[in-house]
Order: sequence, then C-alpha cells, then structure tokens
Amino acid sequence: MKKNLKFPVKEKKRLIEPEHAMIPISRQCELLGLSRASYYYRSERDDSYNLRLMNLIDEHFTRTPFYGVARMTAYLNRQGPPVNAKRIRRLMRLMGLEAIYPEPRLSLSSQDYKRYPYLLRDLVIGHPDQVWYADITYIRMLYGFIYLVAIMDWFSRYVLAWEISTTLDTAFCIGALKKALGISKPDIFNTDQGVQFTSVEFTQHLQAAGIRISLDGPGSGL
Repeated sequence: MKKNLKFPVKEKKRLIEPEHAMIPISRQCELLGLSRASYYYRSERDDSYNLRLMNLIDEHFTRTPFYGVARMTAYLNRQGPPVNAKRIRRLMRLMGLEAIYPEPRLSLSSQDYKRYPYLLRDLVIGHPDQVWYADITYIRMLYGFIYLVAIMDWFSRYVLAWEISTTLDTAFCIGALKKALGISKPDIFNTDQGVQFTSVEFTQHLQAAGIRISLDGPGSGL
C-alpha cells in the first residue's frame, strides 16, 4: 500500500473528500499518509494571489455584470499570468457573483430544502411591516472581504437590522433577524433562495413568530 501512496503532498490533498459521509478527514489523511497539518495548510502566497484575483474580478464585474466564469477567465488571462476557470468559478462563488443575463429554466433545483412560494406577485405593498426583505452583499476591504446582511422594510425602505461576517455562514443572518424582530414583526418575509435563508435554523425563527415565508424564484421579476 505504501508503494501506491508515494504521491506529492499536493496530489494527496486533492484526493481528500471533505464531505465524505463515512470517512472523516482525519482517517482519510491517515490512509493517505498525510498529516492533518499538511492538509489544512494554505500558503500565504496562495491567499495573496487569490485576493489579488478577487480584487480584479470585483473591479471588472462592476463594469461588466454580464460576465460569467468563461469571459471573466479570458479577461484575467489577458491581464497577467494564466488562470484557470476552476479557480475563477470558486472565487466568484465565494464572492456571490453571478452573471446577469436571461436563463432558460432547464430543470428544477435539487437542493434539499423546503420550498416556499413567492407571495409578492401582484401584491400591493401599502404599509410598513407588510413585507420585509433580506439580502447579503460583500464589501471589499484592504486585506480581504467581509459579508453584510441587511433586513429592510419594503414599504419604507428602512433598514431594521444588519450584521457583518468574514464567512458566509447562517449565524450572522440569524443575528440580524433576531435584532429586527426585537423592533417589530412583518406579515411576510421575502428573500432569495440562498442557503442561509432557506436553512431550518433561519426559517424556524420566522415560523415561530407566525411570519409567512416568501422566496424569490424564476419569474418573480427580482
């Protein structure tokens, strides 16, 4: 078995499956003869390179929001050292960027979460606390990015609560929601289908307060 494991560390790290349901990362490292410290190590050079790419992506995407992974990769390759589409896809996903263009509805999502209807179609929004809306965006800093979630009253455009985080987890979204619910309560809470807002941890707070949940979807116009 040891003969078959004489791979470079980089190759061994590539063989690790972090989401494997049966074999934890520690056991996979043991089987591959790879220390866990080596698996989790990320070089400073790689981080700074990714940050430089993210800055370039951010600047160009602001000018050309219709650029997807392929066109963004081609643009970056014209600017400097070669980059591959896999890295650009990962970084754009991390930044929450997606090209703006009409898309055909080829199939239904296979994501494992409860579906909620879009409740705002043809709805006249005429008073505060009728509909609240939440969304996440990112803010570029000198040495990285932070994520901002804001909860707003749709009628008054008043920002009820906000939170920031260095990661796209659910906890900071729940923190903003709790703050907002400490002020008032809407009839309907509308969001996109992001994993933070469709998680059980997030939706259970809305359900406990008797708030109807609305999700953007194809044809919602948002």
